[in-house]
Amino acid sequence: MFATLKKQRPEAGDYPPFYAAYIEEIQTDHIVHFLAKQKEEAIAFLKSIQWEKWELAYAEGKWTLVQVVLHLIDSERIFAYRALRIAREDKTPLPGFDPEAYAEKGLANSRTPASLVEEFAAVRDASIHLFGNFSPTMWEQRGIAADGEISPLALAWIIAGHTQHHLRLIRERYLV
Repeated sequence: MFATLKKQRPEAGDYPPFYAAYIEEIQTDHIVHFLAKQKEEAIAFLKSIQWEKWELAYAEGKWTLVQVVLHLIDSERIFAYRALRIAREDKTPLPGFDPEAYAEKGLANSRTPASLVEEFAAVRDASIHLFGNFSPTMWEQRGIAADGEISPLALAWIIAGHTQHHLRLIRERYLV
């Protein structure tokens, strides 16, 4: 498995500019290995957070920690789905999504931290298997998602960078 690991970083034309910050978060030569390592680190970190913290938002009108983790799960599913469709040369433009609506309807605040961590692990495992089995041609495909051209290569980096971004925000804003 992972015989076709993509080693190069996505270039500016591989994704819409608004994803640049997520891609810049990640410094790696092997994105699939990075996703696997990040999964283990994220799980250990999330499991270390006290139960009481999961129900809190760091400011009025901000998501609770359980909503943030469900946002990571939902977003990864959507990004991986986009990567799958594009890698399989499906040329149908893919719509964007509204994270606020997903957070509102996700019922995250009725979930336990353990159930969210378990689901994060399952979703990440699925992403690792998906990307780990892409051929070189699949990595380079192009498609339209949320009104911008993007590649599966960029989507793998976006998943990792989006996760890094939110884990940093959890440390800086929820656990102080």
